[in-house]
Amino acid sequence: MTSPARLNRLGAALLAAIPLASAAAQQPSFTIEAALSAPFPSGLTAAPAGGRVAWIFDAEGSRNIWVGEPSANGSFTSRQLTRFPGDVGVEIQTPVWSFDGQTLVFLRGGEPNPRDLPLGSTPEQIWAIALGDTTPRLIGDGSSPTPSPNANTLAYVARNSIVLVPLDGSGKPQTVVRDLGRDGSLAWSPNGARIAFVSNRGDHSFVGVYDLGSKSITWLAPSVDRDVGPIWSPDGGRIAFIRIPPGAPGPFSSNRTAEPWSIWIADATTGKGHQIWRANASPGSRFYSLEGNSAFAWGADDRIVFPWEGTGWVHLYSIPAAGGTPTLLTPGDFEVFSADLSPDRRVIVYSSNQGDLDHRHLWEVPVAGGTPTSLTTGPTIADLPVFTSDGHAVAFLHADARTPMRPAVISQSQGKAGAVQDIASQTIPEEYPGAQFVVPQPVIFRSPDGMMIHGQLFLPPNGSRGPRHPALLFFHGGPYRQMLLGANPMDAYPYMYAENQYFASRGYVVLSVNYRGGTGYGLSFRVPPNFGPSGASEFNDILGAANFLKARPDVDPKRLGVWGGSYGGYMTALALARASDVFAAGVDYAGVHDWTGLLKVYAAAGAQSKSDSLAFASSPLASIKRWRSPVLVIQADDDHNVPFDQTVQLTKALREQKVTHELIVIPNEIHDLLLHRSWLTYFNAQSDFLDRYLLR
Repeated sequence: MTSPARLNRLGAALLAAIPLASAAAQQPSFTIEAALSAPFPSGLTAAPAGGRVAWIFDAEGSRNIWVGEPSANGSFTSRQLTRFPGDVGVEIQTPVWSFDGQTLVFLRGGEPNPRDLPLGSTPEQIWAIALGDTTPRLIGDGSSPTPSPNANTLAYVARNSIVLVPLDGSGKPQTVVRDLGRDGSLAWSPNGARIAFVSNRGDHSFVGVYDLGSKSITWLAPSVDRDVGPIWSPDGGRIAFIRIPPGAPGPFSSNRTAEPWSIWIADATTGKGHQIWRANASPGSRFYSLEGNSAFAWGADDRIVFPWEGTGWVHLYSIPAAGGTPTLLTPGDFEVFSADLSPDRRVIVYSSNQGDLDHRHLWEVPVAGGTPTSLTTGPTIADLPVFTSDGHAVAFLHADARTPMRPAVISQSQGKAGAVQDIASQTIPEEYPGAQFVVPQPVIFRSPDGMMIHGQLFLPPNGSRGPRHPALLFFHGGPYRQMLLGANPMDAYPYMYAENQYFASRGYVVLSVNYRGGTGYGLSFRVPPNFGPSGASEFNDILGAANFLKARPDVDPKRLGVWGGSYGGYMTALALARASDVFAAGVDYAGVHDWTGLLKVYAAAGAQSKSDSLAFASSPLASIKRWRSPVLVIQADDDHNVPFDQTVQLTKALREQKVTHELIVIPNEIHDLLLHRSWLTYFNAQSDFLDRYLLR
């Protein structure tokens, strides 16, 4: 086995030590470090006043809040607001604005600190910083920070209690609700006099309303169901929420239906509620929320906007609060991914893959219904839109094949969209090699069982002609994800996109596979028969992708590899265990190797299979005696998503079968790798391993 020192060498020193087949392969046009150098934005949020927006930038592990501000001529300028140092493995999340748009409140920490120091868990802390300050102020340990809509008050959750504190630091925290459940989803009434919240009781949850004046709680039509997502009516008299019956299918399920979910409205004072709409007992009866910003909102003219899969695609609907027939706002064979309601509540902006399943664009539609209007077009990815406070501009994140994900804004005048303006383009480093990236090609191929599968094909810069190339299959995680024809708006996936670009620069043909079980292609695709622990039907997509590559004249079928993380690690292990005659090598990051063990962990979320024997038969370990291909196995040992025991079991089995394998364990790290240097360890070791077996 290769020594740890060799596996962790980075950059040019590592690459120079690898014997390769050609001078072009020995001297790639850029490094992995350069490909991962662009900051990744997340948490984009609009201020309720002043037209400002804010977001989080993760710049090589240094996470900070940035602000974009409109100028007199309508252009936006940006600046870094916080100055937290370096690659220390501490997350920032959930930036929210004060009612006057002058202060930002955010969470920092919460995950165990992966640094090699005896610090233990990093507490989840709430911080605040005013726009004119240079140093943020610590408010205290807690979560769910929610500023009042009209006062200097912050509500948050600490130790399963709801706490109020003056946002400007002029007073001490005061506990106002100490509940039996785990509280969250705080929502102030429009006048700031009451707070709605969700009390999670394990197998059920309630929506409650705390009245600051009477210091009392009103429970809204409590039941045995799971009530979530409370939203206030504009007049503050009513609350709408989503009710999900018990027994709903959990993750990794092949069940497309469930006891139908419904929308309820309750009087915020008396708690009396009633159902205004119930999903049909057919596909769409199983509740599915959007990937990004929420689409459950109380619009103008007393209409409620909500997502539903009634047509087999995730779409937006609106319905009168009095009940009636829902109006389909976004018709067509495509999916909606995120949405935001305009300040006047009359228009909703959303992202979708309408007319282009492997890109995303922004659209607008009136809450009352009408023809959607396109805001962005072309070979770009636009997602996670938010209206600015005046309603005349939309901020969002966007990218393309060669430019990384970054914040942008598009203004509107007299119903027409203007040009897209980047807000912080100056943050893209000079060394970022996007100009050298290839433009991936959309491909569709048929799996052996007839399922049509989408993918993105990365060809080496010198094109597909000439000598046959080594090739790689890449499988994303989730599985509820979709890789795109450019950088992804979801954290971690821009890194994997960049890694595929790096492999292409090395001379590989790379096929990124959107296998069944993923998003973007409708309900039937996302919830396929015999999926995961119920039969591993997605193995067909592994074979279909391999056959697609092997049939290409520019691919050497004897040098076919595979890599992926999380569910993609499961797909990698499944490929190597069942088809070692097809795959010459692979890299498995945090994969599932025995479904029976994982399902026990996810049992509380409703995960199940038809039987334990079928779950094991659907696992890579069930085919371990057929596994012959070399594999690099990588996992962080504080993984909260996939138990580390999955790697322990696989390593033991590989040793017993005398399969050539190498192992990297990253101590104190989590599933999503908080440290930038952990990503570099992973990707450089992966490149080293695959080069040694495929670039010969």
